[in-house]
Amino acid sequence: LFVLLTIALYIYFERFFAIKSASKIDENFMNQIKESVSEGKLVAAAALCKSKNTPTARLIGKGISRIGKPLDDINTAIETAGKLEVYQLEKNVSVLATIAGAAPMIGFLGTVLGMMNTFHKMAAGSEESGVQIGDLSEGIMYAMATTVAGLVVGIIAYLGYNLLVSKVDKVVHKMEDASLNFMDLLNAIIKK
Repeated sequence: LFVLLTIALYIYFERFFAIKSASKIDENFMNQIKESVSEGKLVAAAALCKSKNTPTARLIGKGISRIGKPLDDINTAIETAGKLEVYQLEKNVSVLATIAGAAPMIGFLGTVLGMMNTFHKMAAGSEESGVQIGDLSEGIMYAMATTVAGLVVGIIAYLGYNLLVSKVDKVVHKMEDASLNFMDLLNAIIKK
């Protein structure tokens, strides 16, 4: 359970900071892209995308690299790049969900084994001189401690998983918004 807790905390903090840095984007980024693309400065727009290390900038950069091809091809390229970005954002997050389910079960397994040990002591003690209540209560305490530990680890992993999923959803929303704005820009340019 301690190993699972360590893994869960590591994954949570590693993903938290990775997602936090991925969600940061300059508010003028899309305005600069619109200006560069409208003026036909595709090299400058591509350079701007490369200078920003965010999923949104990589999506727009993928779209810029496809300018000149049909809009459906550009849209498909952006969607494919978006799926890859989401995969990178969600990397190892599912491990937290697994830990959230497995930790309480491991705790319950420890409880069952501890209770079996206590009942074994009771059976052995009744044959000899009797059962000492201290031995039984100590065994039951250890059995219950594994349940508590398993539940604590499971709750921490479950909360961490849900917090990360909600943060990923926010980043995905920003990526979708930026890609829609970019496609609208391309549509407007084509109609001119």
